[in-house]
Amino acid sequence: MCGGVNKTMKKNIALMFAAGIFILAGCSTAPHPAKSEAKAVSTTGGEIVNTPITESLLDRLVGKWVLTGTIAGKETTHDIDAEWVLNREYVRLHEVSRERKADGQPAYEAIVFISWDKQSREYYCLWLDTTGGGGLSNDGIGHGKPNGNTIPFVFKPSGSDRFHATFVYDRSTETWQWIMDGEEAGKLQPFARVKLIKG
Repeated sequence: MCGGVNKTMKKNIALMFAAGIFILAGCSTAPHPAKSEAKAVSTTGGEIVNTPITESLLDRLVGKWVLTGTIAGKETTHDIDAEWVLNREYVRLHEVSRERKADGQPAYEAIVFISWDKQSREYYCLWLDTTGGGGLSNDGIGHGKPNGNTIPFVFKPSGSDRFHATFVYDRSTETWQWIMDGEEAGKLQPFARVKLIKG
């Protein structure tokens, strides 16, 4: 979704939210020391595993979601499947739009990886999608320091250009909101406003 900004931003952003924007979650509202651990139930079969508390926000993102809202000025609906992969080092999201192109392929598809870095105490996000290549670069990695139930990812493609993909978890409704904005010369341009509900 991040990759679908506009032609100019897509070139500069080289990576692309969040669907475009919004939503990564946690059992706790603030980061804790990385060495702390808590018990959690595996999403793959009920096995109890030790889970660093810092991963609990990502635990809230795991599952099947239906994304609805506006992206690039158009109403859209996407299906998202999020799961822990590679020994719980990453959460992988697979996002597919319900809208189709003339050949029957999804109008949009993305694979997103999110991880927690203990040293910098921030989340990293790699967003790969069908809007163009170039996502496998340092410029294509978003960084976000958690603030309560919010992860404000910022991608820095070049110069002063930025792309903001803010994931906000609502604990009362167990839903996510993704808010995505392009930034050029310090001015924000709304790109996506979407909501994720359990599918």
